Amino acid sequence: QVQLVESGGGLVQAGGSLRLTCAATGRAFSNYAVGWFRQPPGKERESLASISANGGATFYADSVKGRTTISRDNAKNMVYLQMNSLKPEDTAVYYCAADSLPWATLTESIYDYWGQGTQVTVSS
Repeated sequence: QVQLVESGGGLVQAGGSLRLTCAATGRAFSNYAVGWFRQPPGKERESLASISANGGATFYADSVKGRTTISRDNAKNMVYLQMNSLKPEDTAVYYCAADSLPWATLTESIYDYWGQGTQVTVSS
């Protein structure tokens, strides 16, 4: 069992940056792949990025590729999402999720454990 808590969201101007943090508690977090997702207002949740259990593999959605970096610190049970050049269309609730398998994937249905989300609002 893994519990996840996101933090780092807030209000930022277009062009700015944010680093979101996913803090995990529970056993053997270093064995879990982790993904970041978001749900814009009135839209479906979408995949953003994923990182393998050992941090050696990462995947990004086209919508954020080139301005987003996912990373993790297994010693601290943390996963991060650095987002740069933010746009108003990045406004959403951002979620992290953990997959009990170690391989990174952007497939949302694979993920077993989810956090409650953190709101990111980008003003124009």
